[in-house]
Amino acid sequence: MITPAQCRAGRALIDWTKDKLAEAANVSARTISDFERGKRIASEASREAIERAFFEGGVLLVGEDEAGVGVRLKFTRREVKAIDVLENEGGPTGEDDQLPR
Repeated sequence: MITPAQCRAGRALIDWTKDKLAEAANVSARTISDFERGKRIASEASREAIERAFFEGGVLLVGEDEAGVGVRLKFTRREVKAIDVLENEGGPTGEDDQLPR
């Protein structure tokens, strides 16, 4: 499960605000803020939603290994920015996924 430090680091990697993460995970910004500060433990469902949002945003959570817990980019920074531009271009979701017949 994601840790508060991983949450802060993940946001920093892809330059997401707490509000952006909250929107992507469909949780409140207060949940993000309280979780990151260790003020309260987020529910399992909230932590899973945050993990999913990060994965979809290009962040991989690294579990405990000999190097320790951490985060890394699933894509390069350039790819992350390009994906963000494409996702925010407008239009119905998935429309650009269809190949012409």
